[in-house]
Order: sequence, then structure tokens, then C-alpha cells
Amino acid sequence: MQFSIRGQQIEVTGALREYVDKKLSRLEKYFDAPPTQEGYVTLSVLRGLHTVEVTIPLAGVTLRAEVRSEDMYASIDGVVDKLERQIRKHKTKLNRKFRQEGSLKTLFVENGSAGSVALEEQDEELEVVRNKRFTLKPMDVEEAILQMNMVGHNFFVFSNIDTSEVSVVYKRNDGKYGLIEQG
Repeated sequence: MQFSIRGQQIEVTGALREYVDKKLSRLEKYFDAPPTQEGYVTLSVLRGLHTVEVTIPLAGVTLRAEVRSEDMYASIDGVVDKLERQIRKHKTKLNRKFRQEGSLKTLFVENGSAGSVALEEQDEELEVVRNKRFTLKPMDVEEAILQMNMVGHNFFVFSNIDTSEVSVVYKRNDGKYGLIEQG
């Protein structure tokens, strides 16, 4: 599996690159064939927190994980653990939904490579614990951001007055704002 490793506000040393490659190579045992597309790893440091973001594009699914901690090596370990949990979750879901041959289920290996531990099936129930209903007030993006900040949430759903579509504004980890629109 090939990865493009880049750093933001940090120099990617040979030791860091080698550690990332070594840890991410643990994921290879979960695939029949290595993914054809290149994965992306971003290492960054912001306000003393070491962040590792990994994106692995696969056929029909994209694995993505991000971990922040005070130690870069701990962040790398954490992101690999998150990716392994995602693979197990997708494998369980695919086994449940796609029973026919030639489907996405063939993306993941039934057992890891020789000598490795078999994947454990985890049934994570997705449960809705709260349901809200409200009328979408037409407003512009700036007003939606102000409303979001007033209610103290990190996202806000609104009817965009400019496009007449439902949109979402959200607060990004870097303190800036993002906008999600129908496409």
C-alpha cells in the first residue's frame, strides 16, 4: 500500500516517515489485494497538538481517520487503531448486507495474513437518542453562522436564501467555517 506523506508546520523526518509506513503496513493484512489508489497521510502540529490524518480511497468506500494528541507517535498509533476499527465495522456491515459473490464484501480478507488474529465481528448498533423537528428559516450564510454561534453548536442547518436549498454551516477545527450545500 502506497502513501503520500506530507507535513504541515512540521518537517517529516526519515524516522517519522518510517514509523508511519511501518504502522500503516499493519492494515495490509485486511485486504485481498492492496488498494490501487494512493493513500494520503498528513502530519501537523497546531497549538501543541500533534495531528495525524489518514485517507485511504477504496472501491466503494473511503477510510478516513484523524487523531490529535500531545505526542506525534501516539497520534500515529491512534489513527491506525481507528482505521482497523473502521475496517472491522465495514467488513461486518458488508457481510450482513452483501451475501452475493463479486460484491464489495470481497474487498476485505476473511482472516488476516498467516499467524495474524482473525477479524472480530463487531455489531455496533446505531441508535438515535434524540429527535428534533424545526422549521428552516430562510437566511444567508453569515446570519446562519451568527445563529450557530448564538446557540453554541458546531453546525447549523438552514434554508439558504440565495439558493433556496437546505445548507449546513459548520465550525472547522482550525476555527474557520465551512458550508455544505446540495450538489
